[in-house]
Amino acid sequence: MPRCAVVLCTYNGERFLPAQLESLRVQTQQPATYVLSDDASSDNTWALLEAFAADRSSAGCEVILHRNETNIGYVRHFEQALQRSDAELLFLCDQDDVWHPRKIERMASVFAPRPALQVLHGDARLVDGEGQPSGRRLFEVLEVSASEMEAMHSGRAFDVLLRRNIVTGAAMAMRRSLLSSALPVGDGWAHDEWFAILGAMQGEVDTLDEVVIDYRQHCNNQIGVQEKLGLQQWGLGRGRIEFMRRGETRWLTMERHVAGTPSCGRHLRDVQERLRHAQARAKVSVASSSRLRQAWSEWRSGRYGRFGSGLRSALADVLGID
Repeated sequence: MPRCAVVLCTYNGERFLPAQLESLRVQTQQPATYVLSDDASSDNTWALLEAFAADRSSAGCEVILHRNETNIGYVRHFEQALQRSDAELLFLCDQDDVWHPRKIERMASVFAPRPALQVLHGDARLVDGEGQPSGRRLFEVLEVSASEMEAMHSGRAFDVLLRRNIVTGAAMAMRRSLLSSALPVGDGWAHDEWFAILGAMQGEVDTLDEVVIDYRQHCNNQIGVQEKLGLQQWGLGRGRIEFMRRGETRWLTMERHVAGTPSCGRHLRDVQERLRHAQARAKVSVASSSRLRQAWSEWRSGRYGRFGSGLRSALADVLGID
């Protein structure tokens, strides 16, 4: 089995952290290493981490304990913490979820016979702030389709991820070797989406259609289901325009990163096409009388079908809604 590390990043997490730490303690397969990194918390989080570090160290695990002097933010914190272990597999861990007991064992067993597998992610049970199940699963809420699942399983994850992100960091594991070509995470990108796309460019990214965590939804989530779904209704005003411009900026950042990363070079043209689609949608969003004409031009290119939801996306742009 490959050596595993759990990389836990915290910030003012004292309310939910004890449940997460207990779920790590009872994993059927303990990791070789725990990276416990705090982003300058002002509550009792650090004391909880110190106690857990002592417990896991006495159980024979390597523990790397780190505390930032100043807060650097969610994405940069994970970027920093992931580099602290040399274990082959890195399991990203949020402070407010609860892992199911066989998560490490099950996911490590999928990686073991598949050296090309770069990223593996699983499903999650959605729970509220008190840990009560909502009755729904993450893949259900994200409306992950049978065709998307089949594509992920058959080596076509890149096609899925060019269209949209279905990978959640709290339920994923990745090979450490991916970091050398994936860092730094591009501005405007969530680290899980960034790692998944770059992993799919250089190897395999697959989906485990099993629940591996309880994914807690509460008012202080750094990135929750609402953000992943993009449920904001942007309308015809500046909100939608800014949203589309951010999408354009994100893909411009990705293009520059891929252009400078030889191991991703064969996908540069695909990324450039995705950027053109983002640029076209941003242009449509600021148009007035020419909105229909510009959307029609983008429709004829075929990019609404490849990178969006086809006619649904085109109509949304024409009408200025999501």
